[in-house]
Amino acid sequence: MRIWVNGRLRDADDARLSVLDHGLTVGDGVFETVRTSQGRPFALTRHLERLTRSARGLGLPEPDHDEVRRAVAEVVAANPVPLGRLRITCTGGLSPLGSDRGTGGPSLVVALDGVSRRPDATAVITVPWTRNERGALVGLKTTSYAENVVALARARERGASEALFPNTVGRLCEGTGSNVFVVLGGRVHTPPVSSGCLAGITRALAVEWTGAEETDLPMEVLAEADEVFLTSTLRDVQAVLRIDDRELAPEPGPVTSKAMRVFAERSEDDLDP
Repeated sequence: MRIWVNGRLRDADDARLSVLDHGLTVGDGVFETVRTSQGRPFALTRHLERLTRSARGLGLPEPDHDEVRRAVAEVVAANPVPLGRLRITCTGGLSPLGSDRGTGGPSLVVALDGVSRRPDATAVITVPWTRNERGALVGLKTTSYAENVVALARARERGASEALFPNTVGRLCEGTGSNVFVVLGGRVHTPPVSSGCLAGITRALAVEWTGAEETDLPMEVLAEADEVFLTSTLRDVQAVLRIDDRELAPEPGPVTSKAMRVFAERSEDDLDP
């Protein structure tokens, strides 16, 4: 594997940051995950725009899009895989121990590994921990992912691939790395960004391409929804067949199946929508 680290490609064994990098010591960093197919990144412009918004929200220098695109191109060329997870990470860089940043500037890392196509359907659980819709990091895709690690481990223990969070007022919010959509009476709904969820790239495209409505939803909606599906960079649109102990259906429902088909067709037609 060849990884871009601060200006050039390096072999994986030589791709190093200081142990005093602020991304490691305090989680001071932002990132994007981009799907690649046959060496072609999907929706890269949207991902770079969100990377910039996240950096700005965290007070990091805004990434140079030309530099990031150059790094992406070199990493993709150096690591040919049919289907890939491209990770772009910007951190606070070399800093003193503690929350104050140093003056050396940010770090940029771009890496790619191969992945398998996700199943068409999955199981999820709900967790008692909450997303803080009024927190300082709302809407930012940061490297502070410890809550997600804990929740996803709980999901794996229970035979699921994702965990869904409420927010602090008990409304449906998001998964550890996905957005959630529910179908009620044939209409598609997804929690608004004001719920505290991340404004996912795939979420935005799914809303645009399926006509989904942003709706404030109670967690209890998961017990009555006709269909439920997830969206994320590597899931695209994925049906949910089980939520905790509730079995929804043995296969994706008609609305979800249509959303999956439309997303696949539209994303294939336009790699940078």
